[in-house]
This record gives sequence, C-alpha cells and structure tokens, in this order.
Amino acid sequence: MSDKTSGNLTRRSILAAGAGAALAMPGIGKAQSNWPNRPVTFVVPWGAGGGTDATARVVAAILEKEFGQPFNVINRTGGSGVVGHSAIATAAPDGYTIGMVTVEITMMHHQGLTELRPTSYTPLALMNEDPPGVTVNASSPYADVKALADAIKAAPAGRFKASGTGQGGIWHLALIGWLQAMNLKPDHVAWVPSNGAGPAMQDLAAGGIDMVTCSVPEARTMIDAGRAKSLAIMSAQRNPLFANVPTLNETLGISYSVGAWRGIGAPNGLPAEIQTRLVAALKKAYDSKEYQDFMANRGFGVRWADPAGFAAFMAAGDQAMGSAMKAAGLAKT
Repeated sequence: MSDKTSGNLTRRSILAAGAGAALAMPGIGKAQSNWPNRPVTFVVPWGAGGGTDATARVVAAILEKEFGQPFNVINRTGGSGVVGHSAIATAAPDGYTIGMVTVEITMMHHQGLTELRPTSYTPLALMNEDPPGVTVNASSPYADVKALADAIKAAPAGRFKASGTGQGGIWHLALIGWLQAMNLKPDHVAWVPSNGAGPAMQDLAAGGIDMVTCSVPEARTMIDAGRAKSLAIMSAQRNPLFANVPTLNETLGISYSVGAWRGIGAPNGLPAEIQTRLVAALKKAYDSKEYQDFMANRGFGVRWADPAGFAAFMAAGDQAMGSAMKAAGLAKT
C-alpha cells in the first residue's frame, strides 16, 4: 500500500468518523429534534365557514401558542374531499404538513374516487363527532320536519334539492338514510355537491337548494342571521345548545342517526418523536378551556381518541360506511 493510498484511507476514516459523531450529536442530522423551527401547514379538505374549517382554526391557534410557530390553515377543496385529503397524505412526513382527516376518508375509496383510506395516514387524534340536522331557508313554507317530509313524499323524484358536502359524503349519506327510512329511493331528493357545509348554507340562503343536511352547529351562522331554520336533528337526543330542535324520532318516529367526525392526521412515515410531541399538544388543546368552550358555544360535539384509538375508530367506520354505501348503491368497490 502506497503512502498516498494510506493517507487517503486515513483521511476517509477520519471524515467518516467525524460524520458519525456529528450524526450522534443532538440536533445534528436529526431535523425532528428541533421541530418545529418554521411554519406548519394545516390542511383542511373542506371550504371556509364550515364546521371542519372552524374546528381546525381553533386547534391551529392553540398549537401556535404551544409551539411558538405559525400553524397556517389552508383550505384545499375539490374532488368531494379528495384534493385536501391527498394533500395531507402525499406531503413530506417531516411534521410540517398535518391536516383534518374527516369521515369522508372512510367513504371516498368505496366510491372509487381515490385509493386513499384511513391507513394512508399517521393518526394523531380524534377531536370531534357530530350528528346531522335538516335545515331549510328561513322563508321555507315548512314549519316542521313532518311538513317537509310529507311534501317530499308527495313530490316527484328530483323535485327537491339538497346539499351539505360532496357527492357520497357523510351529509349525503345522512339524507339517503333518512329517505330510505321513509321508504323512498336514495335519489328521490337530488343531491347538489358542495365543498362543505359553509358553501351549501350560502346556496340555501340564496334559494338555490331546498335543504341542507349538515350538522346544526355548522348551520348556526345562517340560523342566527335569520336566513335559515333547522327543523330536526338525526340523533338519539337533542343538542342542549339547540334544545328547540327536535329529533327525527320525536317528530317522525324515525330513529336513524349517523355522525360526522374530525380528527388530525399526518403523512405516513412521520417520525415517532414528532408524533409524540404533536399528540401531547393535541391532548392539551382538547382539554383546554379555549377548545372546550369554543366547541360548546357552537354546539359541536367533542370526542377524544389517541393514535391507537383513532386508528381503530377509523377502521370500524370504514367497514360500516362500506356496508351502508353498498346498501345505498353508492359503492363502486
């Protein structure tokens, strides 16, 4: 071996050893050790003004205080929720993109809209669950849900139009379940897809549709403004904040109920250290007076699950939604 070769090997050995030592040092070569050191993108798959957007913004505000970095809420709408959910799943798993994963993730792939499913994410936390309501324009001639139901039954298919989310979304499924409970076909009321409850309520107030089947809290802004009225809630019991809104069972003898939920997820492959820190911060946010008061004041339901519980919750929901959508003729897979 020549001196030159020996010198090269020696230098390589020193460099390799130095690199190994650097990697072993805290904060060097491990970006997650000082995460977050720049703004985090918080993706919402639905439009501004709806319940998902409102929930995301209060959580993001609390996380900003906790970590000292902006958590920027970005509404990525379109494709009945596919665009936003895809933006979360396909982002780099570095902790700088998280987002709201909603009940539609247990539904979209059954429709053949996407390959995404609950297992496409690193689950962080379940934060919320709400039942749907039946809301009409304030000038609607129907004083209660029985009058509306009677009119729907008497009308030809397609005469009434409803909205609340994308085609085959949770609020669409809520409508279908209600129609089937009244022995009507799933398409007896035409569904007008929207990018969430906010845009749907705007369309309702403008007279473009006859009803919206989103949750009552999501309709609250228009209700409080005197532009809409809620006739019923699809739940086993009334919402205390909207105690004057009866259940379907009270008015029609229909016990059908289905719920929307919202949780926080990140791309698969998120480093365990970042996941642990995020979950701890989300639990702190969930338990905070700010979050609990915000949700209670708007009538939103609260429900917590940690990553393991959230994953199991989504898996069970995926199976249940698949069965329900097949029965309604919406499933393609």
